[in-house]
Amino acid sequence: MMKVIRSFAASGIEDAPAMVDATMAAPIAGVQDVVVNVVAVSVNPVDTKLRQNVTDPAGKVFGYDAVGTIAQVGQDVTDFKVGDRVFYAGTTKRDGANAEQQVVDARLIAKAPATLSDAEAAAMPLTSLSAGEVLFEKMGFLFGEGANEGRELLIVNGAGGVGSMAIQLAKWAGLTVTATASRPETIAWVKQLGADRVFNHREDLIAQAKAAAVDAFDGILILHSTDQYFAAAAQLVTAFGHVASIVENVSPLPMGLLKNKAASFDWEYMFAKSDYAVDMAGQGVLLADIAKLVDAGVIKTTLTKTLADGINADSLRAAHQLVEANKMIGKVVVTGPFNGNVNDQGDK
Repeated sequence: MMKVIRSFAASGIEDAPAMVDATMAAPIAGVQDVVVNVVAVSVNPVDTKLRQNVTDPAGKVFGYDAVGTIAQVGQDVTDFKVGDRVFYAGTTKRDGANAEQQVVDARLIAKAPATLSDAEAAAMPLTSLSAGEVLFEKMGFLFGEGANEGRELLIVNGAGGVGSMAIQLAKWAGLTVTATASRPETIAWVKQLGADRVFNHREDLIAQAKAAAVDAFDGILILHSTDQYFAAAAQLVTAFGHVASIVENVSPLPMGLLKNKAASFDWEYMFAKSDYAVDMAGQGVLLADIAKLVDAGVIKTTLTKTLADGINADSLRAAHQLVEANKMIGKVVVTGPFNGNVNDQGDK
C-alpha cells in the first residue's frame, strides 16, 4: 500500500472532500512504463479545473508536474534505469503524482536537470511542454538558438507559469518578446526573464503597440481570458501569422476577424498527445531538450514558492488555494515526504 491524496466532489477547495489523505495499492510498471518514487509535485491551473469537475464517487488522484527517482522499469524500456532522477507531467488518463509512487509511460519523461533541486525541477515540466509545443509545433517558430531573429511575439499574461517559460524559450530562439503584466512585481518578473517590452493588459494593447512602433506581431499567445483579448490579437497579428491560446473561451470567438489576413488560430493543450496517443515520445524529447537548456544556464526554473511540510491533503489544499487566487507569479511546488494522516479512505 502507498499514501495518496484523493480529490472528491466538493463545492470548493476549502471543503474537506476536495483533498483527502488516503491509501491505495502501489502500482506495477507495464511493459512501456516506469514507476517513480515521487519527491516533489507542482500545482497548475489544470489541476484545479479538473478537481472542480470530479464526479467519480471513488475520487481522483491528481498531480501533473513531478520529480522523483525510478523504482521499477518495464521490460520494453531501454532509455531509463532504476535510480534515474526524472521529471515529467504525465497524463490525465492515469492516476497523477499526488501519490508516493506513480506509474508513467516512459515516453513522457526525461532525466531531470542536474543543476536544479527537486522543487526547482518539479516546477517546470507542464509549463515547459505547453510553451514549447505552442511556440514550435503550433505557431511555426523554429526551434533553435537565434533561429527566429527579427520576428515578433506578444504574450498575454507573461508572469504566469506558461508565460514565464514561453518568454525564456522565445528569447533563446531569437524572437523579440513583448509580454503583458500590470503589477510592479509582475512587470519586474517578466523583465527579469528577458521580455524586451512590457505592455499592460489592463490597457489598450493596440494603442500600446502603436506607441512602441510595432506594426504587427508574427505570433500572439493568449494565456488568460481568451474572449477578452481575441479581437485585439486579430487586429495586431500579421498576415499569415498565428494567434494561440491555452485558455478555453466562454463565448464563440469571432474567427472571421482572422480571415482576410489568412491568419491561424491554434489551441494548445499539453495532454492532447497522451489523451490521443499522438507523438507521445515528442514530450520526452522536448523535456530532455529543456533539461539541457537549464543545465547550460539558458533557462531558469520558474519556482517562486515552496511548501516544504510534506505532501499531504493540507499542503496540496494550500497550493490549490494559491493557484485559484489567480495572483501567482511563476510556480508553487510541494515537497515530500508523503506524511498525510490516513483515516481509512481509499482503496484497501
